[in-house]
Amino acid sequence: MYFPLTDPWEPGATLGEHLHSRGVSRRDFLQFCGEMGAILGLSSLLTPKLAKALEQLQRPSVIWLSLQECTGCTESALRTSHPTIGDLVLNLISLDYQENLQAAAGSAAESALQQAMKDHHGEYVLIVTGSVPLAEGGIYTTIGGRTARDILEEAAAGAAAVLAVGACAHFGSVQAAAPNPTRAVGVDQIVKDKPVVNIAGCPPIADTITATVVHYLTFGRLPDLDYDHRPLFAYGARIHDQCSRRANFDAGQFVKAFDDEAARKAWCLYEVGCKGPATFSPCPIFQWNGETSWPIGAGHPCLGCTERMFWDTMTPFYQRMPKVSGFGIESTADTIGAALAVGATAGVAAHAVVTGVNRMRHRKEGASGSGGGGPDGGSASHEEDRHGQD
Repeated sequence: MYFPLTDPWEPGATLGEHLHSRGVSRRDFLQFCGEMGAILGLSSLLTPKLAKALEQLQRPSVIWLSLQECTGCTESALRTSHPTIGDLVLNLISLDYQENLQAAAGSAAESALQQAMKDHHGEYVLIVTGSVPLAEGGIYTTIGGRTARDILEEAAAGAAAVLAVGACAHFGSVQAAAPNPTRAVGVDQIVKDKPVVNIAGCPPIADTITATVVHYLTFGRLPDLDYDHRPLFAYGARIHDQCSRRANFDAGQFVKAFDDEAARKAWCLYEVGCKGPATFSPCPIFQWNGETSWPIGAGHPCLGCTERMFWDTMTPFYQRMPKVSGFGIESTADTIGAALAVGATAGVAAHAVVTGVNRMRHRKEGASGSGGGGPDGGSASHEEDRHGQD
């Protein structure tokens, strides 16, 4: 939705007061809250609570660091639709430092960063894109004469919440692919004294970023996370189980080559390398560019970019995974996703997943028959699937 923009948000004013002075109707504001609640997986009954919390909110400070990265995550964020980037920056948050969007440059930009950290110490939300190179003292990424690690450690020390946005900040991404010449690591390998939320993807869908920020600002806590510290509302289900081509998979209708008749009929891309059966992501639901499309919808197989170390575990990208069964349509990121990091190749990873799931099922069959949740990992528990088969 669109919030009319005229004057800036006055210091000390709540969001409700600011929007009222800008002529935003109660109906439009509740519509926005409903959209955010839907993305977060909240019941519509909680929309009034979400609206009340946001109305009382004072403009929060957000600091966005860009480290060893390609700026693709920023490009994705610019295309957020709920709310738009204009509404987000000018009406909902105070984006005090973001290298690609701010007017300041050079020493003026670095002074703005230092001032924001000082003025909002212990209160600001820190968003980080890009990995942190550790080789040779961190010389492979320096900003203002300082290494990425130094900048991150200082900024994280005063942050109320830390969001690692994108695959680079999540685990290092392509920079960390073997042999990892710069010793690139993710944010959670540096920031150890507070929770780090991983907004996974290369790049992630922008609405996942904004929804996570809104959740924190509304409830004063981070959303429930999976085993890899990804928000469950976004990464709690496999692409395979939400895919529009799932019926073709079940029917054995597969694309064999990108120029065959099956490709023209939009059949399943599993045989040409789709990693959807092993990837947890909101892509089929949120989609991209204002919910217009997504990779599989455009005819390209999923590369598994929301999974840790996918450059090593999901390659070759256009080679199919082993023909395995046993995932179950109700399996979640907690129950089988953690095993994906075990293998050095996609085939090894997939077999490890099935082995782990079958072992858990055998244990249950020998027990009393009562259902149980997956590993806690700081998130809500989930009952494992005991009957569904792919």
